Amino acid sequence: MDKCIAISGAGIGGLCAALALVKRGFQVDIFERSTEIAEVGAGLQLSPNAMHVLTDLDVAENIKKVAFQPDSAVMRHYQTGDEYFSVPLKKVCIEKYGADYLHIHRADLQQVLYQACINNGVNIHLGQGVKAYQQVDNKVSIEFENGSTQLADILIGADGIRSNVQACMLGPQNPDFTGQVAWRGTIPTNQLPKGLVKPNANLWVGPGKHFVSYYLRGGDLVNFVAVEERSDWHNESWNEKGDVSQLRETFKGWHPEVTELLEATDSCFVWALYGRKPLVKWVDKNVALLGDACHPMLPFLAQGAAMAIEDSYVLAACLSQSLTKSSNTQQALLRYQNQRMQRATDIQQGASHNSALYHMSTPVERAKLSVLKGLSTLGLSNKLAAQKLESIYGYKVVS
Repeated sequence: MDKCIAISGAGIGGLCAALALVKRGFQVDIFERSTEIAEVGAGLQLSPNAMHVLTDLDVAENIKKVAFQPDSAVMRHYQTGDEYFSVPLKKVCIEKYGADYLHIHRADLQQVLYQACINNGVNIHLGQGVKAYQQVDNKVSIEFENGSTQLADILIGADGIRSNVQACMLGPQNPDFTGQVAWRGTIPTNQLPKGLVKPNANLWVGPGKHFVSYYLRGGDLVNFVAVEERSDWHNESWNEKGDVSQLRETFKGWHPEVTELLEATDSCFVWALYGRKPLVKWVDKNVALLGDACHPMLPFLAQGAAMAIEDSYVLAACLSQSLTKSSNTQQALLRYQNQRMQRATDIQQGASHNSALYHMSTPVERAKLSVLKGLSTLGLSNKLAAQKLESIYGYKVVS
């Protein structure tokens, strides 16, 4: 196809979009500010709704080689370890949704997608960040941070929560600090007491904070994310060194499975969680936003990566359909926006609502947890939790 598509950002969303588009015959160039595809970030979760897309893009098998398949998703009380619910994942996801549920290191997923893009002819330009754009004669003139410019038929902004493409489309506006800070780290499994971390998506909830742990890289690595409510931290960097002693003190008195893991931790990172209110639009003529650039997710449903992956498939499908029907690319991008906006907004808001539940923030949320604990003895809380996840995991954008 003679349509030239430029993508700003070589993160998960940008790489998935490029792969989905190039497989449909488009010429695709990715422009990434960083000078290398480096090991940044930690673990993430790939639920069946994301895995359907990755299977269609022919990367699922390579992803499975470097991922971990958890048994269940389990939520527990921060001190007693009592279960609020346990939702089986390993076999049930395949039987019920036709796809795996996996844990993977962000860097491993990025490398699989990066290599697939290279193998399929995507041009990736590192050290070349997009600064702004202008619409010129039904094309997009892209201005780069080094001062150079380039024309493309379509520009996709997959450049994160502080997206330059979004700022150019809607005007500069800083994201909102949520009043929550996340600590993250990874630990080789052989440095932990044997069996300390269960082979699940482990969620511990407590007053004003929660803690998540799970395995990566086939079980060789343990990933943790610890979130606390805090107002004195505003650095958004993913690579800000954290004080491990402060992290341990923050979760002092929690269940031994949490505190022993932190005792074995010798380094961590810390970053503030930012969000945005739902945007009024994602599309400006031949320019569209994708992933965190249009719907940043708090990590309380583990759907940030999955939503960007879903976006990528729908975007490519809409653009491909426009070339086989009478519609033009601008109409196709609007179809993409219309198909994705409500879904992303629902997940965005659902993740935000879970924050209050996980942190026991109000009497109502504490009452909900008490009810869940009571129902767990009857096995009913597991069914309620599974039903809540049905609309997320059972959603399939692949036709």
